[in-house]
Order: sequence, then structure tokens, then C-alpha cells
Amino acid sequence: MGAQLRVYKRRIKSVTATKKITKAMEMIAASRVVKAQRKVAASTPYATELTRAVTAVATGANDKHPLTTEVENPTRAAVLLLTSDRGLAGAFNSNAIKAAEQLSEKLRADGKEVDTYIVGRRGIAHYNFRERKISGEWTGFTDQPDYADAKAIAAPLIEAIETETAEGGVDELHIVYTEFVSMMTQNAVEARLLPLSLEEVAEEAGTKDEIRPLYDFEPSGQDVLDALLPRYVESRIYNALLQSAASKHAATRRAMKSATDNAGDLITALTRSANAARQAEITQEISEIVGGSAALTDATAGSDK
Repeated sequence: MGAQLRVYKRRIKSVTATKKITKAMEMIAASRVVKAQRKVAASTPYATELTRAVTAVATGANDKHPLTTEVENPTRAAVLLLTSDRGLAGAFNSNAIKAAEQLSEKLRADGKEVDTYIVGRRGIAHYNFRERKISGEWTGFTDQPDYADAKAIAAPLIEAIETETAEGGVDELHIVYTEFVSMMTQNAVEARLLPLSLEEVAEEAGTKDEIRPLYDFEPSGQDVLDALLPRYVESRIYNALLQSAASKHAATRRAMKSATDNAGDLITALTRSANAARQAEITQEISEIVGGSAALTDATAGSDK
């Protein structure tokens, strides 16, 4: 029984050390998700006003722009998938990857070729393991993204949609990311970024029913859109990166809290088993002492006779 008790004590020590790690990770994730939420809130006014500007210019300008013009028969689409560089976040990455794969299947069913762009090592590893082609990849900033990262991602995507499909370009750009709803709820969502649907953009900005002023453009409306639309795409990608980062930290916090609680339950169960083993060992020792004493008494009584 002594060996079994030592096994229980070793396991309790190991699980206790694991519990300390998961508790620390839970606290770190809790502090980071608050900072990520603040960044999301801080980026909202800029994104809203930029959306208003894009809506006004695109509606007032008579020129067609490649980023706002629907292709009559689209044949190629790009999908940008946002995952994380690290794991230990429950189903965060798997839900985003599943949503991206469902979107890709839908696009292929519509007769479109799909180019996949991925942010985050987890998504890249998933596609590399299955030997799937990745048109572009970015890593190293998913926990704390900044605007420069969004610009780096947006540049090749805008270039791809401005390029003819015969030369390797795409007709549509979609994004798949995890939307932060609350500390307990994060949803994998997909949205089409390009070409812009002006009605959807106006509804998003809250300007759908507004009476818009008339504009004279200097330089031309095309030049203004050339400057504004890339900024709009960058701001949308940046907001998605922030939403994804906040969702990842919330998922990590929830996963680590569950792991900490499970470790506590396991320690309690192992402690009870260790106590039972110790009690059984004590009982056996007492039984051996009593049995030995009785045998000694019987032997002494026999010699007296």
C-alpha cells in the first residue's frame, strides 16, 4: 500500500503544478481581453466615419471603380481566414477554419476558384497538414495586432482584386473571422469585403435613409475613391483582427478556467483516494500488530504450560 500512496502523492503534486499554470494563463487572458475590447471600441469611430465617407463619395461619383463594381460572371474569389498563432483556446480556431471551409465549398459550388489567405499559425498548420495551397500567410501578431499589420494584409488582397482574373487576380474578397459578442459568446462569421455593396455599407454606417449632400470632386471622384477604398478595406481588416484577438483571449480564459476547475476536482478526488489508501495502510499495520501480539501471547502461554 505504501507504493500506491506514493503514486497518489506524485499525481497530486503534478496536477497542483498544472493548476497553477492554468490559473496564471486564465488571469493573463482576462487582462488581455479587456485591453482588446478597448481597442475594438477605440477603432469603431474611425471605421464608422470612414464608412460614411466611402458611401458619400461612391454614391456621388459617377465613375465606376474596380472595388465597387460587381463582375457580371465572377470566376475567382479570395478568402481571408483569421486564426491565432497559439492554441489553448478551446474551439476558437476550429470554428473559424470550419466556417472558412464551408464558405470555400459554397463558392466552389457556384463555379468559382478559391484562393485562400491565412492569418495565424494554427490556420496555416491546418492547411499545410492537408497539403492545401495557401496564396498568402501572415503570423506573429494575432494576440496584439496593430494597424500596420492590417495594411500589410490588405495590400496584396487589393492588388489581387484590381488584377484581371486571367492574370491571376480575383473578382471577390471574403473574410472569415471570430466576432466578439461577449466574454461567453464568440461567433465565427464571414463577410464579403469586395466589391463593395453600397447599400450594405450605408446600412452598416447608419446612413441608408439620410439625405446626402451634393459633392464636387477635386481631383476626380475616381481619384478620391482610389485613396479612400484601400483605407476602408484596411480598417475592416483591422477591426476583424481586433475582434478575433478579443475572441481568442476570451476563449483562452474560458478554456483555462475550465482546466483549472477540472484540476481542482481531480486534486480533490486524488486526495480522497490517497486518504483511503493511507487509512487502509494504517488499518493493515494495526491488524499486523494485533495479529503479531496475539501470536506472541499464544506462544508465551504455550511455553508456560
